[in-house]
Amino acid sequence: MSKKLIIAADDFGLTPRINEAIAIACRDGIVTSASLMVTGVGFESALDIVRREPKLDIGLHLNLSEGRPISNPSKIPTLADSNGFLYKHPLKLAAALFKGRITTDDLEREIRAQIEKVAGSALSLTHVDGHKHVHVMPQVLRIISKVAPEYGIYAIRLPRERVPRFASMLARNKRYWRQIIKQYAFAKVISAVSRISQRRQERPAFVAPDRFYGIAQTGFLDLKGFSDIVYDLDDGIHELMCHPGYVDDALKKAPTRLRAQRERELELLTGSEVRTLLTDAGITLVSYRDLVENYGNRRANTVLHRYSAI
Repeated sequence: MSKKLIIAADDFGLTPRINEAIAIACRDGIVTSASLMVTGVGFESALDIVRREPKLDIGLHLNLSEGRPISNPSKIPTLADSNGFLYKHPLKLAAALFKGRITTDDLEREIRAQIEKVAGSALSLTHVDGHKHVHVMPQVLRIISKVAPEYGIYAIRLPRERVPRFASMLARNKRYWRQIIKQYAFAKVISAVSRISQRRQERPAFVAPDRFYGIAQTGFLDLKGFSDIVYDLDDGIHELMCHPGYVDDALKKAPTRLRAQRERELELLTGSEVRTLLTDAGITLVSYRDLVENYGNRRANTVLHRYSAI
């Protein structure tokens, strides 16, 4: 076997200038995949970029908590109203799901609507992940497992976070240790939820990368952190989540704390140092497209099931 890495840029479609940065990070850097947020103001410009950058693999960045849904809010009253999604934070969404306040029908209608918005553009999705990782919530994953294969989607992000040399990252970012520990704790919660969701699946539905990196490093990914991740990899296909972007008025209005950090990540991802690290470590860059083709050519067969992490 060999060491392979998917470098996935999140928030594709959030703003036009984030899209521009992701295109540069793909064309001139090491990004191989992008997670498309169809509810973002930059959705149309993201589609234009995908058509110009055919090597950029795209997945659905499922959004169930920020902004407005794709479905008519009157059709999903337990999930959204005329002002947008009802539950503005993933923890609030999780609590509402746990208490049964959101119906299965409303969830499925919105998930289908987001997938179909891409399908209607004649572009294909290779995988699904979630904004704030909402896709691993058991009720959400159950519907994705039912719906996504109908659209030829057989891969998913499995955010079981590994954080190599965590103490070193804290030492490099002493001013932000509270935020980093908060992200680390969130990563552990998400990892636990993904395991619970997996156990509740009746049969494997998706293939997923072997390891996942990036939640604890969100906003703090630097060359040293990238190096620590690279040398933590073993044989198999793994994923690193990143957030390249440019700051503009649209981003300043978006509900995100990542602004200048996105520009620093873009500089990192397009620099020669990261390519040298990957070459020296014998790591090949791949995408979700390669992952799916390796594990069954997009068909739910025995090979796919044998290696699926879900």
